[in-house]
Amino acid sequence: MDRFFCHRYAQARERFLVEAQIAGAELQSITHPLPGRDGEVLALDVARLGPADARRRLVVSSGCHGVEGPAGGAVQLALLAEAAPLREALDGRGVRLLLLHGLNPWGWSHGRRQDHENIDLNRNFVDFEAAVPPNGGYDALAALLVPGQWPPPPDREAQLFGRIAEQGERAVQQAVSAGQYDHPGGLFYGGRAPSWGRLALQALLDAELRGVDECRWVDLHTGLGPRGSGERIHAGPDTAEALARARAVWGPSITSTADGSSVSALLHGELQPWFAVRHPGLRFAGLTLEFGTLPLLQVVQALRGEAWLRQHGDAPAAVREEAIDGALRDAFAPADGQWQDDVLRQGLDVLQQALHARWGR
Repeated sequence: MDRFFCHRYAQARERFLVEAQIAGAELQSITHPLPGRDGEVLALDVARLGPADARRRLVVSSGCHGVEGPAGGAVQLALLAEAAPLREALDGRGVRLLLLHGLNPWGWSHGRRQDHENIDLNRNFVDFEAAVPPNGGYDALAALLVPGQWPPPPDREAQLFGRIAEQGERAVQQAVSAGQYDHPGGLFYGGRAPSWGRLALQALLDAELRGVDECRWVDLHTGLGPRGSGERIHAGPDTAEALARARAVWGPSITSTADGSSVSALLHGELQPWFAVRHPGLRFAGLTLEFGTLPLLQVVQALRGEAWLRQHGDAPAAVREEAIDGALRDAFAPADGQWQDDVLRQGLDVLQQALHARWGR
């Protein structure tokens, strides 16, 4: 099943476009203004299958955090590989499928979680005309999280891990990963204006969801939770009605960041709730499918290295490849056959539920 996993962005994009064409999908590409690591064209690629006049949408997105793209892209390719039964199911249920490949193509190509401006796309969906959410917890840790040298000096690490021991890992996770808007070189930076990815997605989905009655959206992620386990995290508005709708589609095991049952912290600026609120007449069920890889502190360490490298682009090749790029791949896109099999099996199961669960709830 590893044949669906493409770690190089150019290969993943080519495979997606070819398989989508073979499946008979309508294709659209929204080109990124910058080139990829190897000079290749970058784009948010869109494949549409199913009745054009359908009033129901199933959205499946990959690569919101670029380096996580191989897993999400593999699930999309595996879905397209079953084109004939997929088209039959879409036609029979009156559903239009929208596959969004590479929400953050720059990050995927360059092996980075953030985009070209160090923006975390899934923290960028806030109202920038109002006051952005404050994050005093991050402010207090900012200097320790992104040190002046890599590897970090032992005394600075002792300070950071002392804070973690004092406050508790869960509290520090909340402070670090919730999203912050005042440290452009830091972790989980949400930006100070809409990013390229947000503007592209907003224009696309505002047009796509106009006149639609119902939408289900699965956004594919990696990096949190037990290795190989796909946690189903509610990603719609924080209401009892929205959570019940999601559980009617994906089952009672769905967790929520709002009540603390999820491995994820409560986040600012998530993309799915933004669109649900933006289209108030839409019956929306949103899911983040999050596949675990490494223990949390190892994942955070990889992200710290990424942030440091942003500020030290002249770092020696050995530091870049072994200590940072390799750590990011291990944390978000493991080259592990069992892990890949787990991702495909659970990912396809979730997508089948999204398509086949009764619509109109």
